[in-house]
Amino acid sequence: MTNSKVKKAVFPVAGLGTRFLPATKAMPKEMLPVVDIPAIQYVVEEAVRSGLDDLLMVTGRSKRALEDHFDRIPNLEAQLREKGDTTKLNAVQHATNLGDIHYIRQGDPRGLGHAVLRARAHVGDEPFAVLLGDDLIHADDDLLKQMVEVQERVGGSVIALMEVPHSQISSYGCADISEVPGEDYVKVNTLVEKPAPDEAPSDLAVIGRYVLHPAVFDVLEHTEPGRGNEIQLTDALLELATMDPADGGGVTAVVFRGRRFDTGDKLSYIKAVIQLASERKDLGPDLTKWLKEYIPTAPSWD
Repeated sequence: MTNSKVKKAVFPVAGLGTRFLPATKAMPKEMLPVVDIPAIQYVVEEAVRSGLDDLLMVTGRSKRALEDHFDRIPNLEAQLREKGDTTKLNAVQHATNLGDIHYIRQGDPRGLGHAVLRARAHVGDEPFAVLLGDDLIHADDDLLKQMVEVQERVGGSVIALMEVPHSQISSYGCADISEVPGEDYVKVNTLVEKPAPDEAPSDLAVIGRYVLHPAVFDVLEHTEPGRGNEIQLTDALLELATMDPADGGGVTAVVFRGRRFDTGDKLSYIKAVIQLASERKDLGPDLTKWLKEYIPTAPSWD
């Protein structure tokens, strides 16, 4: 078991975003704006708030916009400075100054497990976080920070679980768990990738936050392709759950009961835009007033 502090975060962002076509034909899905901030920036900010400042994005083709967003644009900054628009200047500089961001290509799209494995050279022999860009966690809910604290205290790997309607469990990895008396985490016994509802061991779904022991890399090296002919991170976690803690084994979980949006799903994406906009002082009052006027006149789909 490693006692290293968790300082590195990996963002697998090589997906094609087919659920949002045609919008994502020429734009990375991670760059879709949630109000006026790209979805991926919310996820990067979450990592930074949790104390992770060494950030690696595992990208693919047509993802150059991600690098450009987190890079400086001196001409734009100069124009904003000349206009005296400090609000927008601070906003664009904030994205640039979030952390030390590195990039690596995934190459062949062989699944989430393969994307994580591509981070091995950068991560080395340290525990690290993995954050999926489709999952937006509300900034007031410290899920990742809690997971990091559990990993540093317990060792092994830590995943995030969230209860979902039974009919939706087939869209997720699913966990069978045991309670740990007096603790704020649970023990993971088994994991099943996208089970049929009648075969699911629970309604606890794996969501896109992980804090992994570096032993996961050796496991991923020999993990055979699973569902979808892809290397599944779930399969590697299942093996880790059966391994000796002295070898980096053991999987625990934090059950999340806060606010999460799947920005890869159209309806959840729209909900994220509306909720986050309604909480902002510059947009909330007018937006909520309009919503109250609009809802009574909205089409009825009952």
